Amino acid sequence: MSRTLEEVQATIQIAKLKENDLQNTIHCLTFGESVSSGDYCLMELDDTLCKHIEAGKSLVIRGDQDERAVLCSEDKTYDLKIADTSNLLLLVPGCVTPDQLTTDNQTSSQLVHAQIWGFSNSYWELRKRHPKLKKLKRLLMENPYEGPGISGQEDVTEGKYTRGDLLERIQASEEELEAQLQTIHACDVNGYWRLLDFDYEMKLLGHITQLVDSESWSFSKVPLRVSLEELGRLEPQEMIEHSLNCYGRCYMDNGEVFFALNEDKVCRATAQMLLQNAAKFNLAEFQEVWQQSVPEGMGTRLDQLKSLALVDRSSKPETISLLRVEDLPEDTLERFTHLFTMREKWTEEDITPYIQDLCGEKQTTGALLTKYARLSTQNGMKVFNSRRLVAT
Repeated sequence: MSRTLEEVQATIQIAKLKENDLQNTIHCLTFGESVSSGDYCLMELDDTLCKHIEAGKSLVIRGDQDERAVLCSEDKTYDLKIADTSNLLLLVPGCVTPDQLTTDNQTSSQLVHAQIWGFSNSYWELRKRHPKLKKLKRLLMENPYEGPGISGQEDVTEGKYTRGDLLERIQASEEELEAQLQTIHACDVNGYWRLLDFDYEMKLLGHITQLVDSESWSFSKVPLRVSLEELGRLEPQEMIEHSLNCYGRCYMDNGEVFFALNEDKVCRATAQMLLQNAAKFNLAEFQEVWQQSVPEGMGTRLDQLKSLALVDRSSKPETISLLRVEDLPEDTLERFTHLFTMREKWTEEDITPYIQDLCGEKQTTGALLTKYARLSTQNGMKVFNSRRLVAT
């Protein structure tokens, strides 16, 4: 039964409160019929996400049954964590806060009746996190694209994923997913996102660099139209253009489209091609073969291989081996455990490329090393070795 203004004023006097110290508008709350704590879930949003919702945009919860759910906006991913509170949280539609009240010319108390629709003693708390993208490559590798006439089963949809399929399966925002598809050189083939088989990808790149050499073009000015005309007889034109986009930068000059090939990307891909065929490579021999394998006029440097290959200076002779950051665990604790299982001691220079992607917006690799590794000195050199890492 709803209270009257006189009953409320009597309660104020019993509580020994001064009516002048209170808002003139008084809310009288009552529980609606069949209200329970399971009717609603509450979520705490920051200003950015509030504006996102107020603009009519959506937030999406993503995750398979064996994964912890995440919340995604258009461009960010958040962990979902239940936070308990000692205060009962009430859901009261139509209730206004003091700053929303219009008290102009209001001298007497006014009673407003509001009905409670739900209540809860917990809410969903959001924490920004890195997208979980490792699964993307695993899915796309189920059916890598090996070129027309080689796959021979382009009508088969098994192991192929549309953009919508990937958004359903990958725990990342649309922008983060799009950026990762570009990073791993995925390509839209007949409506399905495909990862090119690495040998086929290198075959396409080889066609382009050979054409540049035969035509005596500059690597910084490769004409798209002529490239498609010359190489279109060997491979689909969309694959040639895709390769140019992966390994070059597109620009216009006098109304014509050109690409400037990226020396570091070409040299890095060539190194991967060489390293994937051996567990370890003599460093000196590798550097010689590597330089001979890249197009004439391009120069190789070990710093082009950060997060791709690991040099072991302690072995005699020195060696190099393939170690791709995308093959390491996504979880920070698991990543450090894996790295220290591979190698007992790391220099900061060696380990940084393999933990840089774990850093948040305001976090540095130094902060990660302080938390997950122990600094020591070996032969006058600072090295990091394992702490006793325990999952929390």
